[in-house]
Amino acid sequence: MNTIPPLDLARQYKIIGDEISTAVQNVLASGRYIGGNLVQELETQFAAYTGVEHAIACNSGTDALYLALRAYNIGAGDEVITSPFTFFATAEVITLAGATPVFVDINPQTFNFDPDLLEAAITPRTKALMPVHLFGYPTDMDKVTALAHQHNLLVLEDCAQATGATWGDQKVGSIGQAGCFSFFPTKNLGACGDGGMVTTQDPEIATTIRKLREHGSNVRYYHEAIGINSRLDTIQAAILKIKLRYLDQWNQAREEVAQRYQELLAPISGIVTPQVTAPACSVWNQYTIRVLPQKGQEMRDRVREALQAKGISSMVYYPIPLHRQPVYASLGYQLEQLPHTDRAAAEVLSLPMFPEITPEEQQRVAYALKDALQEII
Repeated sequence: MNTIPPLDLARQYKIIGDEISTAVQNVLASGRYIGGNLVQELETQFAAYTGVEHAIACNSGTDALYLALRAYNIGAGDEVITSPFTFFATAEVITLAGATPVFVDINPQTFNFDPDLLEAAITPRTKALMPVHLFGYPTDMDKVTALAHQHNLLVLEDCAQATGATWGDQKVGSIGQAGCFSFFPTKNLGACGDGGMVTTQDPEIATTIRKLREHGSNVRYYHEAIGINSRLDTIQAAILKIKLRYLDQWNQAREEVAQRYQELLAPISGIVTPQVTAPACSVWNQYTIRVLPQKGQEMRDRVREALQAKGISSMVYYPIPLHRQPVYASLGYQLEQLPHTDRAAAEVLSLPMFPEITPEEQQRVAYALKDALQEII
């Protein structure tokens, strides 16, 4: 029996492989491997897709976040409020910029930070809010932007898992002062390696980010700032240009996969399925359920092992939330201070989710999940 993977990029490549191979061969033959027209064309197309004036390509989603923080002069003495339930890079870049991450608990339905808890976390040192559109589900940007306006704060969106997602009639990355995207291969719009993008409506910020990504230089050998080397490879730009044309089609397929899961899993007890509420429109980078405790015992890891034994691979994002990471012990978060985050870390399980998964495979996932729960309980 074949194992069903969490993600199968080989299936995607079978569909667009000829286009990708031709594009890569053309770049190799050109001898131009850094920068150039292909990177500029990708930036223009991505800006238009997102609904912003400027898009600046960079080496990774991590660099996109870091460059945005640097461009807005966020650093020593500043605080940035963000989610504790996300990949480490979100907080890491805040620390790298010299600022301090401040964590607020999540909304247990969306897994994003709870906008109703933000105001209590604001201090005179707060410079920005950094919502994370986790698993492809947009944060409530109406509440976030209203609060930011009230307190004169920046909004820097972490869109790493949410390319194409919308809040109302706006795509994520066009709502705050800047949007930060990852093109890591597992993302909805994924490169064949690392890549990232910053989006903004502000021409001065765009210019600053372009300078910072090139060692603080807009003119060769003339450096106006301490920057980093964060250029997007031309090969990756060529690949992403092709994939961008398919993105809406793939995101629609993910929506159909999610809805099929909703129907298949509805009769199964002992789990909670994700629910998306308007005006949010998720792009389902992950389909993440909760496996509820039984008789006072956590069940997620046991269910995951049982699924693996039945040929179903799954993932846990994220078993150790950021406020529990050893490197942030000095921030002093206390036991039960962020209860919804801690509970999610113990319960979440991401099932196989990719546009090419078949209905038959999804049915097999559902049957295996039901059997696993029955066997354990």
